[in-house]
Amino acid sequence: MLTDDAPATRPSRTGRVVIVVVSMTLAVLALVTAFALGAAYFKVRRYGAHEGRLQRLVAQQPRLAQVSAGLAQEGSVLLLAPRDERELRAFLALHNDQKIDEVLSLSRSHAATRVFRASDMLYVLYFDATGTLRAFTCISA
Repeated sequence: MLTDDAPATRPSRTGRVVIVVVSMTLAVLALVTAFALGAAYFKVRRYGAHEGRLQRLVAQQPRLAQVSAGLAQEGSVLLLAPRDERELRAFLALHNDQKIDEVLSLSRSHAATRVFRASDMLYVLYFDATGTLRAFTCISA
């Protein structure tokens, strides 16, 4: 037989509110973490795909005309063929790029630099005096 000798151990109204608030906070934190991890993975994968592609291209040592024709055939657009460092620096400033020092350094050590837009990336390609592709930098567009 049941007796009402012991008081019920139901959480108070304040306790229930605290439980709901904590639960909602944890759910939001889990969601934010999932989105952050997904975005980070996408960025790493995106850069990896473009960099892998350009590494294979550099290994083939194509000429400037071949690279330009091949990229144009894929729908990539030549955005810039800078005549000097000032022109390249001004272009990079528009893109607020963190790789500006790398790009300028590589550009100084190569005879020609070209910037192409390939999908969601900018390809900065560096060619030697013979017009052979020697190096590259990927920049998020």
